[in-house]
Amino acid sequence: MHKDSRSDAYAAAGVDITAGYKAVELMKQHIARTVTSGVLDGIGGFGGLFELDVRGMEKPVLVSGTDGVGTKLKLAFLLDKHDTVGVDCVAMCVNDIICCGAKPLFFLDYIACGKNVPEKIAAIVSGVAQGCVQSGAALIGGETAEMPGFYPVDEYDLAGFSVGVVDKAKILDNTAVRAGDVMLALPSSGVHSNGFSLVRRVFDVEHSDLSAPVAELSGKSVGETLLTPTKIYVKPMLALFDAVTVKAVSHITGGGFYENIPRSLPKGCGARIEKKAVRVLPIFDLIAKRGGICERDMFNTFNMGVGMSVVVAKEDADKALAVLRENGEDAYVIGEIVQSDTEVELW
Repeated sequence: MHKDSRSDAYAAAGVDITAGYKAVELMKQHIARTVTSGVLDGIGGFGGLFELDVRGMEKPVLVSGTDGVGTKLKLAFLLDKHDTVGVDCVAMCVNDIICCGAKPLFFLDYIACGKNVPEKIAAIVSGVAQGCVQSGAALIGGETAEMPGFYPVDEYDLAGFSVGVVDKAKILDNTAVRAGDVMLALPSSGVHSNGFSLVRRVFDVEHSDLSAPVAELSGKSVGETLLTPTKIYVKPMLALFDAVTVKAVSHITGGGFYENIPRSLPKGCGARIEKKAVRVLPIFDLIAKRGGICERDMFNTFNMGVGMSVVVAKEDADKALAVLRENGEDAYVIGEIVQSDTEVELW
């Protein structure tokens, strides 16, 4: 805490400067876990400094990604559990970056809240730090904005921003994708961090017992299942890039299969996906059943158990699967690339 920095007038307006200093002190231990060799400065300055190591790259290109957690935060408020949504925030950014073939370098977060409760802010940042550790990105800065009258005192918003780097010749741009290529699936950990406006309506979360065990979820509660953090695929994918030629990658987020998979396909190519091959998680069956949601809408909203899809040549498929499994991903084949004007065909 800065010993001479305090404002009774600002505190009377609802902003506690000293709470902000305490939050920074509490989060320092979490931030320290994320430090990598490129970090040049500690937390608390006006900007985060990162020394870019481009040895071995002919034409380094920076790749950026930004996202938030969305209305999944409502579940965190209701369950008063705040140490996992930070993982979601990091995941939504770094999983996008990896789709370009880039390695995430650093991350910054932004937390806006109605009231700065230092312990709660530190819990949020602990999740952000965990996500950074999982992705190998350094948490080099952030902002906590106390905004009374704008947010309810017990609510907040969380967003983030990440930067990665890739050699220009290795950028994934889908131009190498051909009919006959194989599409692999990397399993998701759950709903991840999209579709929660629909999820909240289906389960009527504001008026339901989210902690009760549910048979269809193997005894887990709806709340616990829905708050499961988004899986981060960075390290397995970086290992895959080193082992085989990856032609395209899609992060399956909002819009599900029908919006995200076409983003990794060139014109004239479509993905023919075998529905029976997709390992649909129980939470999606429960959402469809309780919400009366048709199959197409489910695949057009949620990841359905597939967090990321990868396209490789048929002759590289077995090696790609082996590498992913060696790196903790139980990947499997879900389909193939065909010559078609239909971008995604589920059969």
